[in-house]
Amino acid sequence: MNKSELPFLSAGDLSRLIQSKEVSPVEATEAYLDRIESLDHRFHSYLTIMREQALADAGQAEQDIASGQHRGPMHGVPVAVKDQFWSKGVRSTGGSRILADFVPDEDATVIAKLRKAGAVVLGKTNMTEFAITGFSHRYSTPRNPWDIDTYTGGSSSGSGAATAAYLCATSLGEDTGGSIRFPAAWCGLVGIRPSWGLVSRYGVMQGVWSMDTVGPISRTVEDAAITLGAIAGHDSKDPYSSTEPVPDYRQSLGGDLNGLKIGVITEFMESDLVEPAVRQSVSNAIATLGELGATVEEVSIPLSMDAGVASAVLLAVEPALAQQDWIKDRIQDYGHDVRLLLLTGSLLPAQAYYKAQKLRTLLRQQVLDSLEKYDVLVLPTSGKGAQLREEDPPITSKETAGRLAFLFTRIFNLASCPAMSVPCGFDDRNMPVGLQIGARPRAEETIFKVAHAYEQATSWHTMRPPGA
Repeated sequence: MNKSELPFLSAGDLSRLIQSKEVSPVEATEAYLDRIESLDHRFHSYLTIMREQALADAGQAEQDIASGQHRGPMHGVPVAVKDQFWSKGVRSTGGSRILADFVPDEDATVIAKLRKAGAVVLGKTNMTEFAITGFSHRYSTPRNPWDIDTYTGGSSSGSGAATAAYLCATSLGEDTGGSIRFPAAWCGLVGIRPSWGLVSRYGVMQGVWSMDTVGPISRTVEDAAITLGAIAGHDSKDPYSSTEPVPDYRQSLGGDLNGLKIGVITEFMESDLVEPAVRQSVSNAIATLGELGATVEEVSIPLSMDAGVASAVLLAVEPALAQQDWIKDRIQDYGHDVRLLLLTGSLLPAQAYYKAQKLRTLLRQQVLDSLEKYDVLVLPTSGKGAQLREEDPPITSKETAGRLAFLFTRIFNLASCPAMSVPCGFDDRNMPVGLQIGARPRAEETIFKVAHAYEQATSWHTMRPPGA
């Protein structure tokens, strides 16, 4: 195979070729680095390229595999990681000018686990400032490969752009209110927010302690499965990480959906925040799930449309508390959107935070009650396709302040449940649409089963962005 063709393989297919020694990790890494060098000036997906380290790691992977020490499906696979994660000896900015020169002396656990699995880290991806907004970037604004005049979605914007543009085989993002699933939906990718605690957060710059999660943004469901498998599991440095054994998520891929019950959340499907073309794409996807053997029924979660309100309070208050010293001494160094958000969070009364937590508890119970009856819940990931890009748009009106109202991801963050976005069609502007699949805590295997069955029954995951 021509080296220049390697980046267009799925991570799973590339992994199999590396294991069989038909492709070397060095060839694959060089192919991705060449694409990054020639194309990323268009997409702004990376903040830091780790070229020398990547080539050294690829060379070591090649030697290990040649000597019979293959470590698993991520061995030798080139990946990208969000700049929210510490990386030893490499600057880690969190997308902020405040940390422009911050160089950690150790890796975040998720990066350490990728290295242990033999993955090759290509570099650190762009992101919105401190991952607490959906749009505001302090370095450059990543471009969506489906249309470079549109957003990728945030906050894991660079991971979405890099994966969709074939500038990495798979990537890591972080999801507090939807920051993995949002770029996955708008960039035509697969993104999963794992159960809270499944993946260590040691070395991850904090947004909202009670909702932050790390997970994959990938091109296929299998790619997401092998990426999550590499980073999940207990970490002694994170006492809140799960001690349960990590399954091989690939074992849940395949087969029909006979016997599974799927609940369609009516509040989201009927919302006027959903554009007609998006609703049609998601409705078609739900019909396909029924054809694959699942029982599909409508379900009401009365508080579901209030998830955005509760999340907005938490996303303002908790980061403001965590960054109170910088707010006091360096407020001028924040971008306009983030500055207003953190100042608002600093001023919100305790009763607002209390009410948001109470609403969260009530909503979580409604979600868990529904998941007693259904194996998964489905809804649009976003009510709209990718929107036109602006350079760090300031919050100047009620309209712009609510520009994430059409993002339907927060219900699962508040409930501490896993959820995935999988591509399911295109809107009227030929921009990708995402189907969101959520399940009860620790039921990632069910999500992978449903998503893979849908993916294999359709062709959306095979389509290549015109910009890539």
